[in-house]
Amino acid sequence: MTNSVSELYEKHPHWVIGQPNRELRHGRGGTQLVLDLSNPEVQEFIYKLIDDLLTRHPQIAYIKWDANMNINNYGSHHLPAERQSHLYIDYHRGFAKVMQRIRDKYPDMVIQACASGGGRANYGVLPYFDEFWVSDNTEALQRIYMQWGISYFFPAVAMAAHVGSSPNHQTGRVMPLKLRFDVAMTGRLGMEMQPRNMTDDERAFSRTAISNYKEIREVVQQGDLYRLVSPYDDNGVASLLYTAPGKEKAVFFVFKTKHFHGQVLPPLRMAGLDPGKNYRIRELNRSDSEDLPIEGNVISGALLMDTGLELPLEKEYASRVLLLTEVD
Repeated sequence: MTNSVSELYEKHPHWVIGQPNRELRHGRGGTQLVLDLSNPEVQEFIYKLIDDLLTRHPQIAYIKWDANMNINNYGSHHLPAERQSHLYIDYHRGFAKVMQRIRDKYPDMVIQACASGGGRANYGVLPYFDEFWVSDNTEALQRIYMQWGISYFFPAVAMAAHVGSSPNHQTGRVMPLKLRFDVAMTGRLGMEMQPRNMTDDERAFSRTAISNYKEIREVVQQGDLYRLVSPYDDNGVASLLYTAPGKEKAVFFVFKTKHFHGQVLPPLRMAGLDPGKNYRIRELNRSDSEDLPIEGNVISGALLMDTGLELPLEKEYASRVLLLTEVD
């Protein structure tokens, strides 16, 4: 992106996408324009800009690459007439060249693909990015549904799933910090909260939850996903489970999606475990002082899959995260 009041645009007006002698349509702020990445000069400029920044500030470890404007002014000052119909193709090829150079020089840099609209999540950019921003909607209840759907196409390691503030800035819902963390921990955990605005209890819970996520991160991000209860089945709960490739460890999640008096929730049968292994149960991200009745118990994989568990989920927006670890 650039904007029409920038030094870059003043010096290189032909670097933006648009047609000569036609008034440009602007994006955000009434000045936003799209740079023409089909142009090698633009590719070199962007790469050098990023490279210089990362060279001067080697402590930078994370980049959020936000492409938040549609191509509204179709046309390239660089491409010949017979290539104008290929602008989208050549634009992406130019973008890929820039990202490949950045990735080659900074292989350990974490880069997030972000954009306006669902097109941000696509296989074409994953060779260059570590994750994509699933949605600006970080409300935990809606994220249960979104992340369930998008996980049919992309793995958890690619889904940026962040803990948002409460009340949520889009829906206004007030949700417990535990639910917000539990939902975000089914993907690539991050936070969209200002620590100085949190209470001491919230900061303490967050430290514990982040520590817990580091313990299960490899299983969630590199393990196998098993869908147990879909939120779209309207059973009042959603549940999923990740297992390590060797099935020696698993992480179980359940979220209460509806709440009403006299509610009867189904037993939660697990999947993907080894029926011949025994697993010790430990709850993570606890928000109450009482242990679950099964806390510390050793239960066979066969029983967990055939009979399942009935877990207490009395309150609205209740959730549970269980770590299952194989024992002899």
